[in-house]
Amino acid sequence: MIKVLIVDDSALVRTMLTEILQSSKKIEVVGAAQDPIEARDMIKRLKPDVLTLDIEMPKMNGITFLANLMRLRPMPVVMISTLTHAGAPATLEALELGAVDFLPKPKNDGDCGLEEYRGSIINKVMMAAKANISGRLQRSSSQPVTMPTEGGRLRAGFICAIGASTGGTEAIKEVLIKLPKQSPPIVVTQHIPASFSTSFAERLNNSCDINVFEAEDGQPIRAGCAYIAPGDKHLLVGRSSYGYVCKLLDSEPVNRHKPAVEVMFDSVLKEVGNKALAIMLTGMGADGAQSMLAMREAGCHTIAQDEATSVVWGMPGAAVKLGAAAEVLPLGTVAERIMRLAYE
Repeated sequence: MIKVLIVDDSALVRTMLTEILQSSKKIEVVGAAQDPIEARDMIKRLKPDVLTLDIEMPKMNGITFLANLMRLRPMPVVMISTLTHAGAPATLEALELGAVDFLPKPKNDGDCGLEEYRGSIINKVMMAAKANISGRLQRSSSQPVTMPTEGGRLRAGFICAIGASTGGTEAIKEVLIKLPKQSPPIVVTQHIPASFSTSFAERLNNSCDINVFEAEDGQPIRAGCAYIAPGDKHLLVGRSSYGYVCKLLDSEPVNRHKPAVEVMFDSVLKEVGNKALAIMLTGMGADGAQSMLAMREAGCHTIAQDEATSVVWGMPGAAVKLGAAAEVLPLGTVAERIMRLAYE
């Protein structure tokens, strides 16, 4: 039985979350706190396995509380946040501090919407209970890779494609922040809401030596740049008269995701062929694993993040089980491996 503590200043939200989570036979809501001060005592007394945490609360906001919690008593936290562009920076900061995942506040807008929400939050709480918090908090150095590129040439036509989901925002940051300006072109699909992807790309761009963009349709793909899939469109690699370009596809979800890693990997295999490098980072589910296998079988080099450093070893684990990963590496070594594979 997974013990959950709900922290939210809204009595209605506390009641709704309690009823939703208690509907699962595998979850027990052991308490509901109206602010972090009350939650602090309840954590000591009730010893929950997972915390759901609001951001805007009286006495102490959720971000400050989360920072203290991860320093003193690290535990799985699912943020209950506002999924708007305005709310994106705070939620991304929460993920940076160690939160496992996030969800919007529940809305009583009909049985259909509430039922879908029920499934989402139950799955995320159950996943959070199994999340590798220790691996998440073991950060490696953010110093750029200092391998020499002089005397070597960036492989012609080389592209690195990265897929990720739960825990991926920070895993992607750890990879990209280490890459020097001479890095190969990189395309990224992270499962993320549409209202968050712009802020995510901006945060990465402000932190990295390389240029990071939220991908635009027709945008040229260049060395020293990374392109993040918008949260409501699939990102594909296409060709034009002047080289590779980003293509955005507003079609149905694939593997229940939009953007989907599978769609990106399939396009990279089609357009780049065996010159591509595919990397699968932390995430729940198996999106992209089958496509990664096809890439490996076609001669592409493929890498999966190892279990010890993954928040959730779902997507990389699925790739490994299929035999899709030529290498299984700890997150801290991925950036250097990209550079060594990119240069002749």
